[in-house]
Amino acid sequence: MWDQVTLAFFRFAAGGWIPARWFEPGLPAETERAARTGHLKLEVVSHCWNYGHFLVYQLSSLVLFPPKKLDVTMTVFYSPEDEKTSELLVWFGRQSVPGVTWNWQPVRKQELFRRGIGRNRAALATRADWVWFTDCDLMFRENCLDTLAEVLQGRRDALLFPEEERTTDLLAEDNPMLRAGASEPQVLDIDTTTFTTRKIAKATGPLQIAHGDVCRAVGYCRNIALYQKPVESFAKCHEDRAFRWLLRSQGQPIEVPGVYRIRHIAKGRYTGSETRSKFRTWLRVWQSRWRDWRQGRSS
Repeated sequence: MWDQVTLAFFRFAAGGWIPARWFEPGLPAETERAARTGHLKLEVVSHCWNYGHFLVYQLSSLVLFPPKKLDVTMTVFYSPEDEKTSELLVWFGRQSVPGVTWNWQPVRKQELFRRGIGRNRAALATRADWVWFTDCDLMFRENCLDTLAEVLQGRRDALLFPEEERTTDLLAEDNPMLRAGASEPQVLDIDTTTFTTRKIAKATGPLQIAHGDVCRAVGYCRNIALYQKPVESFAKCHEDRAFRWLLRSQGQPIEVPGVYRIRHIAKGRYTGSETRSKFRTWLRVWQSRWRDWRQGRSS
């Protein structure tokens, strides 16, 4: 009960009704952040629980389109109890990709279920110039990372985000793309003709690119104990909104091509009764259609 009260409070606070400095006074001023240029370092922070059939496309995108203008550390938080994801990471860990360093971070599933825990650990420990917090269903395709390297030159923004992404419709588990991802570990490409463009208005969960100096100074909701507390089932990711609030920014849009994301109906990370699962599926479809209508879509 107390956690629900705390959650409601921070959701209210993240709406801007309470000064962020009360909970994060350590945010570096813009003049205190390095304006780095040249060959930059980027850390991508992802997490995976029962989503290996999506993660395979994310990791494959780095193999198929390796960066040339920056170095990438690909960090994935996972639980060894998820055997398929573990096998996938072992396989990709053997793949040598120029400009890419694999960084697998095993954690207890209770820690994985609260996404803010891994993000906070990665943020505080990063040595990168910039950190891209994302989800395992996002891909970095042709010219994505090299264009990002150009855009990031000399910038001091606390938070950035791609102003558009290309996505699928909500796919069912029997979709050929998802079935292919569930097969044995391999490098997989996709048919991009089925993706359509979505405009992005703020730095949402899979599209948060934060300055490295900011990450090292404040972590990811480090001072909000609820968002650093392990849970027994996957927690809804309210941390994303709180992170923007603590950084005093909704993010600055940047033009970056090649950002692709697979959208899907089923939520493999959730547990519960069949009735509850069906309700969540219906709600997810309804919410997706509402967002599509509100934002507008173009091919």
